[in-house]
Amino acid sequence: MNIKLQGIDLLGNLGLKSTQDRLNRQAERDNKIAFFEQQKENLKNMKADTIDEIAKKLAMFHGYEDQIAAAKMEYNNAQMFHVFDEAQELAEKIAEAAEKNEPKTPEERREDMIEEATGVENDGMLDELMDNLTDAVEEVTEEMVEDLQQSSEEILSEDELNQMMLTEEELEKLEQEKRIPVNYIPFDYRI
Repeated sequence: MNIKLQGIDLLGNLGLKSTQDRLNRQAERDNKIAFFEQQKENLKNMKADTIDEIAKKLAMFHGYEDQIAAAKMEYNNAQMFHVFDEAQELAEKIAEAAEKNEPKTPEERREDMIEEATGVENDGMLDELMDNLTDAVEEVTEEMVEDLQQSSEEILSEDELNQMMLTEEELEKLEQEKRIPVNYIPFDYRI
């Protein structure tokens, strides 16, 4: 028995739906034929001593032959109708491809350019520019934060920061001194 699969690529993609249907019908036909061929082989092992048994065995043999011929005929009839469906499906795919490749009018080209520039479509030029800009801003801010942290660590150590911190009392004293003029001499006057 020869089984031939056509239209199958290495990734298992069967292509057109009609091709897949044809392959399914072929497999069904091959299974029926294999079953009846096996039944014919089983007849060889069956013993027939009388003329009636031989006639019965011969009738079964012809019945199996008829079943094989019927399976082949059924496949051929279905295939004739299916060729039309396959051609129609292929024509539809060709029409879709031709529609995609037909030249655009100047208005359509202008609209496409506007859509791409404004970013209406996914992955427009404006989207790309904005993504690049936000990435650049994030990188710069991260670098600046790191630089500031490094420079502040270099300038002041923790001990120096503690020494520079003033208590609340010292801060109040400094504020009062700022409000009181330097030449001011306090005096008390009672009436």
